[in-house]
Amino acid sequence: MRLPQSSIRSLVVPTIHLLIIGLALAIFCTVPASVDAAAQQLVCTRTQIEFGAVVLGQTETMLVTLTNTGNTSVTISATAVSNTEFAAIGLNLPLALPAGQSADVSISFTPTSLRWTGSTIKFSSNASNAILVLDVGGTGVNSESVTASPSALSFGQVAIGAKSTLPIVLTNARPWALTLWPLQTVGGEFSINTSADAFPLTLARGQSVTVNVTFAPKSAGLTGGGLFIPGPALAIPLVGTGTAATTPGQLTITPASLNFGSVPNGTTATQSVSLSAVGSSVTVSSIVSSASQFALNGATLPMTIAAGQSVSFNVAFTPKNSGTVSGSLSLASNASNSGTAEPLTGTGTAPAPGQLTVTPASLNFGSVPNGTTVTQSVSLSAVGSSVTVSSIVSSASQFALNGATFPMTIAAGQSISFNVAFTPKSSGAVSGSLSFASNASNSGTAEPLTGTGTAPAPGQLTITPASLNFGSVPDGTTTTQSISLSAVGSSVTVSSSASSSSQFVLNGATFPMTIAAGQSVSFNVAFTPQSSGTVSGSLSFASNASSSSTPESLTGIGTATQYNVNLSWNPSSDVTGYNVYRGTTATGKFAKINSSVNPNTAYTDSTVVSGQTYYYAATSVASSGQESALSTPVAASVP
Repeated sequence: MRLPQSSIRSLVVPTIHLLIIGLALAIFCTVPASVDAAAQQLVCTRTQIEFGAVVLGQTETMLVTLTNTGNTSVTISATAVSNTEFAAIGLNLPLALPAGQSADVSISFTPTSLRWTGSTIKFSSNASNAILVLDVGGTGVNSESVTASPSALSFGQVAIGAKSTLPIVLTNARPWALTLWPLQTVGGEFSINTSADAFPLTLARGQSVTVNVTFAPKSAGLTGGGLFIPGPALAIPLVGTGTAATTPGQLTITPASLNFGSVPNGTTATQSVSLSAVGSSVTVSSIVSSASQFALNGATLPMTIAAGQSVSFNVAFTPKNSGTVSGSLSLASNASNSGTAEPLTGTGTAPAPGQLTVTPASLNFGSVPNGTTVTQSVSLSAVGSSVTVSSIVSSASQFALNGATFPMTIAAGQSISFNVAFTPKSSGAVSGSLSFASNASNSGTAEPLTGTGTAPAPGQLTITPASLNFGSVPDGTTTTQSISLSAVGSSVTVSSSASSSSQFVLNGATFPMTIAAGQSVSFNVAFTPQSSGTVSGSLSFASNASSSSTPESLTGIGTATQYNVNLSWNPSSDVTGYNVYRGTTATGKFAKINSSVNPNTAYTDSTVVSGQTYYYAATSVASSGQESALSTPVAASVP
């Protein structure tokens, strides 16, 4: 439709062009005063269009009207759009526009990115102004500018001739103020209470308004419709079922109102509410809270309550800020008193600060050797409310809190434990305290600490085993056994070791060495006998232990090794046997070592001594008893 120019008084108030879901807005305006209308044969009802915020991928459309103000016909031959997110739709080009006639054009915006974008739309014609320019712009956003709760309304069953009213909460989701224009309903059996919900209405950021929608069925059966919000082009589905008129039941709520009293901010208090059907069964189709700080828990809708029966639910109150909060639960049903509301009140209060308790009330570490560390446990508890501990300071460096990271928050009724360490540096009593800085009412709570440093008692050096017996060991060879040195009571520093016999040696030890209290180190002791017979000795360790020189008994036996020299030679003819001679030099005196003539060509000398070199020669003996001269001597060295 089109309005006369004389009736136009605003450039921003949209007029509904078609009453359908997804409708377009028809915008009529005068030519700006700065433009010489007489010089323009083809004019547009406005020179600029601003779409505002539109969700990515969705399309919003506005209508403009092109008018031939001249005395001759104008032919519009083409349109040109500089940005593909905008389009001019509805002109069947070329279009001949007689003098004084108009044509509607749909201008659409379909954003593809999160930003403001602009464009120009140019209409080419044979008018005196051959190019007519329309400036357009809009902002792509990633969410609706207005949100609805609930996103759809179901009225359930409503008797023909009766009415059911349900609330819907509209919220401005934009970070700037938003103006809502008069709402429209689709479906003749749905309506809104325009007297109670005055429009146009400006909502600040995050602000909400409650709109009451009424369903009054005229015939039996399912009826669908919608609530349309111009501007953001938000459509809310509506559905209800008309039923044959019966005597409707009544819905009662017990108690008639709920007062939650004072509740600390951020915590939740609950109270029970009971719904009862009186006279006939009642179907509750929806329950809407007018304030987000009140919520109904555990209800599944729609629900039918049999006549004379009741169902109970919990209503939760979670204040966000200090102060009184009022609201209501609106119950839509097929009862004769549909729209029954339950008033709700409560007061948000700043939570009282908690208290920090320290257990035990003080710590006494008793006597502790200087340079050593003793720990005791301390427990921090929050009473009343949670407590955040920002820091802990020790007044003496000999006391330290281990394992704590700050700031830390302790929930109300909970505890956290840590270890406090005491490391005295010198002898004498030490006093100090741990101070706890927190948001508790008793911030600065201190934990007294005491302890006494003492000179450490000298440790003892023990050797395991107490003695070593190497048994029999061949002369000149080495056998090892392990010993372990341990510090008992306190650490021990071993400054040196000494062996009473060169045949016993301690291997792998570097002095001085310190053995920590309770720790051990191991070494090998080697025995290398130099001659046959029993060898006794000891290892002595000089240290700062209470028993400074600790001896380790050592014994072993050196044994000689039995060696043999095996001799063999080539046989001689016509002999009865052989004699074997031995000397200590190649040219010296040789002595026969076999007791009788040896009939064989081999002989074993078992009388040799270790470390000696011998020279051997042999003779042959004829049957007449005649003996040959000595053979060339050969040498044999015994290890």
